[in-house]
Amino acid sequence: MEAWIGVPPWQWAVFIACILFFLALDLGVFHRHAHVVRFREALCWTCLWVGMSLVFGLVVAPRMVEGWTHQETLEYLTGYLVELSLSMDNVFVIAMIFAYFRVPPEYQHRVLFWGILGALVMRGIMIAAGAALVQRFLWTLYIFGAFLVVTGVKMLFSREEGVHPERNPVLRAARRWFPVTSDYVGQRFFVRQAGRRAITPLMLVLLMVETTDLIFAVDSIPAIFGITTKPFIVFTSNVFAILGLRSLYFVLANLIALFRYLKTGLSLVLVFIGVKMLVDPHGHKVHWWQVEVPTMVALGVVAGILGASILASILQAACERRPGGEASAKNAGGARPAERP
Repeated sequence: MEAWIGVPPWQWAVFIACILFFLALDLGVFHRHAHVVRFREALCWTCLWVGMSLVFGLVVAPRMVEGWTHQETLEYLTGYLVELSLSMDNVFVIAMIFAYFRVPPEYQHRVLFWGILGALVMRGIMIAAGAALVQRFLWTLYIFGAFLVVTGVKMLFSREEGVHPERNPVLRAARRWFPVTSDYVGQRFFVRQAGRRAITPLMLVLLMVETTDLIFAVDSIPAIFGITTKPFIVFTSNVFAILGLRSLYFVLANLIALFRYLKTGLSLVLVFIGVKMLVDPHGHKVHWWQVEVPTMVALGVVAGILGASILASILQAACERRPGGEASAKNAGGARPAERP
């Protein structure tokens, strides 16, 4: 097993404390009162989170972590790019969830805040379990690789589906245990109704977002292990990608049709990382036909696939805006938010 970067517990604690401080500052100061997050505000927050992510990987981590080298920086940047790109697909699903439940725009940020806080906890647990599993049983990397290849191929050929809350077992359980109010009650998730604690539709939306992220994490966590098995890099790249998800949603939610080929790009990224895990399990000589795939090459391939898919989406949208392009626009495969019947 390759040497993991030795990160003492106090550095883990400092990193987590800083993240919790920024989250508390976000909800308690900047978004204390419910309001509609405009595009310019969301874009500024997105740039801030991306900037903080890059500063951490390029400046803070090399000074903070003993043994951090140029290789670790490349692994962090590649992992962050993979996780951020996969979270973009999550953004489009969240947009469909909000459209289905008709969530008022001024309440969406609060749902995303608590949803992402829950996602950080869930992913932290999954990363810890995955790291321990890989450390003890190296062959699990092959299982992860095969799973990513199958998932990528299925995503490539699957048809876009809408939101189906009736199929969600968590929502069914919540409705069975608690009465649900007929309408939203401000930003509240719980209320007292006829002497009993009831949940609001906003709580159902939060549960839907949480379970959706759990499903996406099943793909994204193995994907980051395809880049590195060092827990600190896996965790920090995941955290920064998830932290930028809220503002990224408000930037991309109204531009979904512009990224119609992004799903194809993400499918190819998953297949590439899966194949990489099968032929190059992080430099461990476990079979004679091992092929080394440098991290710089992996970073270039991932960035190239994503860039090509976004460029193709933009060019297709530009062609449809030309005279005579309306007919093709109707048949375009872009993901659009589903409307609740």
